[in-house]
Amino acid sequence: MKIIFAGTPDFAAVALKHLIDAGHEIALVLSQPDRPSGRGMKLTPSPVKKLALEHGIPVITPVTLSLKKAPEESARIHADLKAVGADLLVVAAYGLILPQAVLDCAKGIGLVATNGGKISDYEGVDQAHEALPPLVAVNTTAGTASEITRFCIITDTTRKVKMCIVDWRVTPAIAINDPELMVGMPASLTAATGMDALTHAVEAYVSTAANPLTDAAAIKAIDKIVHYLPQAVANGDYMKARSEMAYAQYLAGVAFNNASLGYVHAMAHQLGGFYNLPHGVCNAILLPYVQEFNLIGNLERFAVIAETMDINVKGMSPFEAGEACVYALKTFGKYLGIPQNLRSLGVKPEDFEIMAEHAMQDACAATNPRKATKEQIIAIVQKAYDGD
Repeated sequence: MKIIFAGTPDFAAVALKHLIDAGHEIALVLSQPDRPSGRGMKLTPSPVKKLALEHGIPVITPVTLSLKKAPEESARIHADLKAVGADLLVVAAYGLILPQAVLDCAKGIGLVATNGGKISDYEGVDQAHEALPPLVAVNTTAGTASEITRFCIITDTTRKVKMCIVDWRVTPAIAINDPELMVGMPASLTAATGMDALTHAVEAYVSTAANPLTDAAAIKAIDKIVHYLPQAVANGDYMKARSEMAYAQYLAGVAFNNASLGYVHAMAHQLGGFYNLPHGVCNAILLPYVQEFNLIGNLERFAVIAETMDINVKGMSPFEAGEACVYALKTFGKYLGIPQNLRSLGVKPEDFEIMAEHAMQDACAATNPRKATKEQIIAIVQKAYDGD
């Protein structure tokens, strides 16, 4: 079996060595650019590249595995991947700003490698026609669930949008979630990725495509996140919290992979495309304002979410329980240290209209429980911009 290996963190070199020692044929390695080190800023190869060269494995470098560079990278290495004819793509992913970037870039590269054309050709739902090489995804954050989903988010820098590619063909064949690999995440990244997972679960639960199976996964994910994310943020070495968050983000991924998402993600994709902002932070800020708008679309479900967040809803009307849910979602992010408004992130009001137009065209908008006009989308973004 021919394997293409892509990895960014140092631990990826350990994974690559295991594959080599096991006798697998590594046909090609995608490595980060050589990086400066020391006062003289001498360029040194990444551990992955160094190991590959020591074993005579061809290396493509520099490869910047990121959402912004995915279109250029996939086009550039398309010929190399086809020439290799690999049977398997192994990706060890890590990212401080956009943790899903490496996995989603690998998905995009796989799409172009087997289907040809440009990544933008596959924007939307099930636009590919050929299967990707089987993908083994090693996840290192507790939030995005890209390692198990059919979602691939790639930044189109020309249009300033995050393209939403939804295709069952990009779902990894094997997903590896090891909480030991998540211990190194700083508190801010732990909080942001955890809020991304919470958004996945909430949006999937109130989605118009929700079903009993996705409901079970979403509610269990919310329960775990509410109880263990604060502990993981407070003490990143606490393995019980890391392990529970690994399960929680996986369950949230199961939920939204089948029930899809809503306006929070549709709007957050635009903020990421325009300003390259951390996805989880954008989700966390938008989440309460979008759900406040959504209340009348699925009121009873917000009462269930509130109860899952340990809010005593006895004696409350459905509207009161829903409003309590919205308040809980906002304060939860606040206590985790998430910024409380879009203004603090440098978002510009003059971009609201074009971002709203793009958000309405995003694939995630289709399953939001309440339909919005462009003006209503702008109003939601304005609320998130101002904060309370």
